[in-house]
Amino acid sequence: MAKVTRDDVARLAGTSTAVVSYVINNGPRPVAPATRERVLAAIKELGYRPDRVAQAMASRRTDLIGLIVPDARQPFFGEMAHAVEQAASERGKMVLVGNSDYLDEREVHYLRAFLGMRVSGLILISQGLSENAAAEIEAWDARVVLLHERPEAIDDVAVVLDDIGGAQLAVRHLLEHGYEYVACIGGMEITPTVGDPVTDHVEGWRRAMTEAGRSTEGRLFQAPYNRYDAYKVALGLLSGPDRPPAVFCATDDQAIGVLRAARELRIDVPGELAVAGFDDVKEAALTDPPLTTVASDRPAMARAAVDLVLDDAVRPVSSRRERVRQFPSALVVRRSCGCA
Repeated sequence: MAKVTRDDVARLAGTSTAVVSYVINNGPRPVAPATRERVLAAIKELGYRPDRVAQAMASRRTDLIGLIVPDARQPFFGEMAHAVEQAASERGKMVLVGNSDYLDEREVHYLRAFLGMRVSGLILISQGLSENAAAEIEAWDARVVLLHERPEAIDDVAVVLDDIGGAQLAVRHLLEHGYEYVACIGGMEITPTVGDPVTDHVEGWRRAMTEAGRSTEGRLFQAPYNRYDAYKVALGLLSGPDRPPAVFCATDDQAIGVLRAARELRIDVPGELAVAGFDDVKEAALTDPPLTTVASDRPAMARAAVDLVLDDAVRPVSSRRERVRQFPSALVVRRSCGCA
């Protein structure tokens, strides 16, 4: 059976192939309602399927958005990816997802691959944008929106959260319970020192402790971002002679690991140990006890990132401050902090 072409559709609808293209692509020129209906009826009758590859070659743009995350196995990034996919779907786009695994070379690999596919734009959740990644973006002159973190060295459009302020909210709340001090489980030595959310969470903890006149010396502990490795770190911390009265974790995944270690060591939470996290992943409300944490409006952040990556009209182009859209953090109080 011969393949149905755009010429066939135009012939049956009694119009030009250009008009057929305008209907299929919803522009760039308007089409009269009656003509549009004839074209759509012809497409349905003939069973025409547009050649997306050919369209992409002609327009140098596909219906795809690239999304690169550090690790989609972590709940926060999985939920953010889902929010981006929903926002892209509302704009008639599909999302390609790549996992960098916190490796610079894999991030560059996906940047090169997605931009080579002529994606409409790319949303990047970077673990700390390397010089090679920045050079790759500049070489392609691509539409790239940084989401969740923004290295100071990169003067580009970004959608970020008030990470420092959110961490301060959580730590202040713990201190208001009367705990002598709050320990912090932060990132690793390889965590970027500027622009990274985990680094900002630690900074928020440090500021809240300083405001309250409490020392941070010896009270910051390193752990990977996932619950499994954080659980191992927490076993050592909570079984030692200097067990803290309260712990703020830079991620909910780490806090879930701390709760698991406390249960194994028969430490009552929050009676003997208060715990708070950051991210408000879905599981945070289902832990035992439910986890006090810091929330963000991920759907709104995802929509902002998709809009910025697709629309020239809404992309800030002047000052550096106007190129960054910052969303507020909100404290979500549950029982792990000691509240009823």
